[in-house]
Amino acid sequence: MTRVEIEYCVPCGMLNRAQDVSAALLRQFGEELDEVALVTGDDGVFVVRADGDVVFDKTEDGYDVNAIVRAVRPYVGAAT
Repeated sequence: MTRVEIEYCVPCGMLNRAQDVSAALLRQFGEELDEVALVTGDDGVFVVRADGDVVFDKTEDGYDVNAIVRAVRPYVGAAT
């Protein structure tokens, strides 16, 4: 099963974005995910990892919840 980690900047107030991504992933994939973890960070970080691989980094990608869900999709149900 798949583990997703959402690391977000606490001082920047990115908790709402992290919660939005988490909710979208759980709505889309539900029990197919082992875990969706919110990980606190700083320095403007907003990174989403699926099974340890970076699938979204705000320094490289535009924030789009649907794009993040699509980026996680290949990891869901993949053999580990």
